[in-house]
Amino acid sequence: MNGRRRIVLPTRAAIAVLAGLGLAAALVLSLGAPLAVVAPVGVGLLLALIAFAAFDLWRSLRLWTRGGLRVERRLPAAFAIGARTELKLALVNPGALAWRLQVFDELDPLFDFEGLPRQLTVSAQSRSHLSFHATARQRGMAALGVTQLLWRSRAGCFEIRERLGEPQRLRVYPNFAALARYAWLSGDRRLAQMGIKNFVQRGQGTDFRQLAEYKRGDPLRHLDAKASLRHRRPVVREYQDERDQCVMFLLDCGRRMRADEQSVGSGENSHFDDALDALMLLAYVALTEGDEVGAMTFGCEEGARCDCAPRKGMGTLNVLMNKMHDLQPGGHHSDYLDAAETLTRRLRRRSLVIILTNFRDEDSPELQPALRLLRRRHLVLLASLRETALGRIAGQAIDDPEDAVAVASAHLMSQARHDAFARVVDHDKLSIDVEPRALAATLVNRYHQVKRAGLL
Repeated sequence: MNGRRRIVLPTRAAIAVLAGLGLAAALVLSLGAPLAVVAPVGVGLLLALIAFAAFDLWRSLRLWTRGGLRVERRLPAAFAIGARTELKLALVNPGALAWRLQVFDELDPLFDFEGLPRQLTVSAQSRSHLSFHATARQRGMAALGVTQLLWRSRAGCFEIRERLGEPQRLRVYPNFAALARYAWLSGDRRLAQMGIKNFVQRGQGTDFRQLAEYKRGDPLRHLDAKASLRHRRPVVREYQDERDQCVMFLLDCGRRMRADEQSVGSGENSHFDDALDALMLLAYVALTEGDEVGAMTFGCEEGARCDCAPRKGMGTLNVLMNKMHDLQPGGHHSDYLDAAETLTRRLRRRSLVIILTNFRDEDSPELQPALRLLRRRHLVLLASLRETALGRIAGQAIDDPEDAVAVASAHLMSQARHDAFARVVDHDKLSIDVEPRALAATLVNRYHQVKRAGLL
């Protein structure tokens, strides 16, 4: 037997038989039976039971090996954090005997799962299918171990734990649900369900789109005289938002982004996960608008930095996903000025630079010079994630004096943060300080405002 792949344990029935034999011997001795008679009988019965159990184990292992039961696992290409995913197993029994089993699939501890362990009977010369659901709670690389089978020997003396298959590793990406929902809603004109405003594009921007018949409300300055004379009716030029622009993300991976309010029930994701989800959603929106998108991280360890040069096309989204899916905030201090200097050297073209961070008042001495440096060439949007706990405390009911103190303190802290943020961004109306769940929709709205106003 291979101890690494197989573990043999006695069943409860076998232990009960041995215990019963011992109790029977003790009872007979207590009734006055001579030891010289009880001992040989007891030893003989014990040896017979051991021999029977050994034969049962040998025969069962021989039959199991000859049967050649195997496991086939069907996994998705990747997981998405927070997405309930179905995994399938197929148990193939080419042998002539049926087996009753317990099945358990070894999953990464960062997964929640439903439907395991599972009991089933695999009939002779058949294939049995079972499925269960797993939900990833953290991005990165997930380890899936082998499949464990717990089967009983033919006479029921032993339970054998068998480990079949090979370990596998799969990637856990940010949740694609927001991207898919945006794509569906944008085509169906129901973006308000996500909190995203649907701006009317006709007549906006400076890039020529097409000629169209004049309608009431169209700007007279867009009338095309030659086309109107040729068609003998008023014709206007339609414009669209400027394309071929650049959106660059600066993602803070320092200790500020380690804030996580999951323990107090504020949501399923950490602050960093919400920031990464918002980044991916806005990247998708900008790429569909024909813009270039890039990203750079700061505040992380030297070897863990991620730098994606701005590119066009939906393939850029896959690049961002593959490079950033396993990012996690560390314990380092985020050097805003160093990140700004690095980006200024690498990105010469005027761009919309979006800084995703968790602002604190003590960051002002470093953050203000970084913003001034970036604003010399770029349009800068500072997006800060505000803890939801403050808003929850400030909005709670006041039932006693202690509640009044807590609510007043929360309002005071919120106002102090608001004033500090306004100072550090120099009262810039483009920058935002919002709770994590509102970040994605607010960023997309700001991007649309920038495009509509032609700020780039």
